[in-house]
Amino acid sequence: MAKRFDAIIVGGGHNGLVTAAYLARAGRSVLVLERREMVGGCAVTEEIWPGYRVSTAAYLSSLLQERIIQDLRLPDFGYQVDAKDPAFFSPFPDGRYLFFWQDRARTLREIAKFSEKDAAAYPAYEAHIERLAQVAEALLLTAPPEFPPRRPQDFLDYLKLGGRVRSLDRAEMVALVKVFTMSASDFLDEWFESEEIKVTLATDGVIGANGGPRSPGTAYILLHHCMGGVGGHRGLWGFVRGGMGAVSESIAAAARSHGAVIRTAAAVERILVRNGRAMGVVLEGGEEILASKVASNLDPKLTFGRLVEPGHLPDEFSRAIRNYRSEGTSMKINLALSELPSFRALPGAPGPQHRATMHLCPSIEYVERAWDEAKYGMPSRAPLLEMTCPTMYDPSLAPPGRHIMGIFLQYAPYTLASGTWDEHREPYAERVFDLIEEYAPGFRKLVLARQVLSPWDLEQRFGITGGNIFHGEMSLDQMFVMRPVAGWARYTTPVKGLYLCGSGAHPGGGVMGAPGYNCAAVMLK
Repeated sequence: MAKRFDAIIVGGGHNGLVTAAYLARAGRSVLVLERREMVGGCAVTEEIWPGYRVSTAAYLSSLLQERIIQDLRLPDFGYQVDAKDPAFFSPFPDGRYLFFWQDRARTLREIAKFSEKDAAAYPAYEAHIERLAQVAEALLLTAPPEFPPRRPQDFLDYLKLGGRVRSLDRAEMVALVKVFTMSASDFLDEWFESEEIKVTLATDGVIGANGGPRSPGTAYILLHHCMGGVGGHRGLWGFVRGGMGAVSESIAAAARSHGAVIRTAAAVERILVRNGRAMGVVLEGGEEILASKVASNLDPKLTFGRLVEPGHLPDEFSRAIRNYRSEGTSMKINLALSELPSFRALPGAPGPQHRATMHLCPSIEYVERAWDEAKYGMPSRAPLLEMTCPTMYDPSLAPPGRHIMGIFLQYAPYTLASGTWDEHREPYAERVFDLIEEYAPGFRKLVLARQVLSPWDLEQRFGITGGNIFHGEMSLDQMFVMRPVAGWARYTTPVKGLYLCGSGAHPGGGVMGAPGYNCAAVMLK
């Protein structure tokens, strides 16, 4: 006889675990089913070389919502984050370099090296971003209103939404519209004159995005990456002790403490649907498990293209899901290093530069040219590189005296104009090393081992369609009331009792937990 639960969560990524934890906390019997041998999805720590515990995909924490951290008592289950300080280090080809620190006064002195005018403007810019982030954050832990509205209650929801925006003055309302529609480059041009300042800030607008700094909508991606914090301090990003897997493990432990059951190595083959209602799942191998509700933490294309048989979905909905854009352009390279690199602009190691996110991207035009190549299916010959060394904060992640470096790279398109990623993967990594050598001579000799994950590899390893780290593009037409598709942004689906709890639902990607939180709230109603 098939086992029965109140709810089954398909996929043990961090959002699925959040949903499970809140449902179990409310007294529901919950089962989480994860395909891999470990929970966490893209937020995992893996020992890919002996003694090196690597955050193979996601690598920094900031967006995880404070309410979730407190509700689930995650610090009691091992969640601990060290805020980066300095935040950024950007070396430039002419030998100059730029730091952004937690201490504003130090940051302003750094900015003034490039532009006194920009140093004077930066505090107002920070306050502006803070105000916009407060408004946007108010929408994170709530289900979007129905679109298009049909019932009287739907119109009331829009009035409530308008009430949240009403606190803004006229200039702030204009700014909010701008940040949702402008490019990161145009947005920053209104504030700063220094190319070095602008490109350092613009990186947050293109990380994970299918677009360059001059692409409309990237200003919102920049804002999206400013909506978190560490230890109650907004805008800070940090390294999780034990790697990103410690985030997922702490949420899983919280869920288990309330009675949730979590099974790994349990791949779901199909969601059971009878008479238009989800009734449970069938695992690979044929095991059937029943539940009154099912939530999928998989991306929309996998959920509706693989797990739900087409006959159970309206044609219009299926067509919209097929058109949902979900190809990625991000590459992750993980390295084991014998020692830290020494930068030409700031020699020596260790130094504050190694505690920061190290950006190799000298100008907005440089990043835009990198995108120009990628949009035609060519890996960028001169990509944006974002490098981090988590062992500067947590030496236990590597053997004594050794280090881990993660390189997050834009742009490496999922669909190539020619060849395959099996052919391009390793030669492209050599190209990346050549670029780093220009800034840090001798870098290649420090590399003891490497793991190169193209978008194709991310898809195969983590089960994200197209290797898109956000479960789908975060463009204006695929956000808020339109995520994943119009009419189905409130975590429900055309199949009764089937819900979406992953990053393919509002408010989108990042190790945030908000989609899982919101989905649980809807399921509990």
